[in-house]
Amino acid sequence: MSIQSDAAIAVRADVVSDVVCPWCYIGKHRLETATKLNPGIKVDVNWRPYFLNPRIPREGTDRKTYLETKFGSVRRYAAIAERVAAAAAAEGLIYAADKISRQPNTLDCHRIIRWANGVTDPGRVKQRLMDLYFAEGADLSDPDVLVQAAADCGMDGGEVRRLLATDTDVELIERESEAAKEAGIDGVPCFIFGGSIVITGAQSPEYLANAIERAAANPERKRA
Repeated sequence: MSIQSDAAIAVRADVVSDVVCPWCYIGKHRLETATKLNPGIKVDVNWRPYFLNPRIPREGTDRKTYLETKFGSVRRYAAIAERVAAAAAAEGLIYAADKISRQPNTLDCHRIIRWANGVTDPGRVKQRLMDLYFAEGADLSDPDVLVQAAADCGMDGGEVRRLLATDTDVELIERESEAAKEAGIDGVPCFIFGGSIVITGAQSPEYLANAIERAAANPERKRA
């Protein structure tokens, strides 16, 4: 699929998602593919926080206990995990559910992604956190894991560690996540193109590319 467009056009994409949402992991990759189908349109991606599991304590919780509480049993989730793993593999991603032993609270992940703005690519940080969780089973509630992930992406590890020990941007992240839910977003990933075109779910790259093109073609939406 090839979409021709004015090279001067730029579209804002607000992506509401969580780093522990497997479909957000897949959806991010599909969005990146979609932007390549629209080479004449510059897509400015803004990562917005969302808590898939808002009741998880800050220190995280045992993954087995979490699955039993949410799905009734680990076995019941296994069938879901198989479908997700297959979808991830089709995108060249790894979803190793058997490696995940902790279900994290993602507040600090969202804080680090925010702090990446102006320092490095926030999308790179988000991808690193997702890869650590889904492919390696890393504990994203562990400050050492988070600091190393930030450093791997070009951030100052010492500064990130200092900020993590404070409440910097905690209220802001919580407020943004709550605002998304109040706006009616109850499923992620949620892509908002040009401020108006809302796409929910890890849709195909072609579907997302079409939405990007429609946002670029509508002057009113481009200004949103």
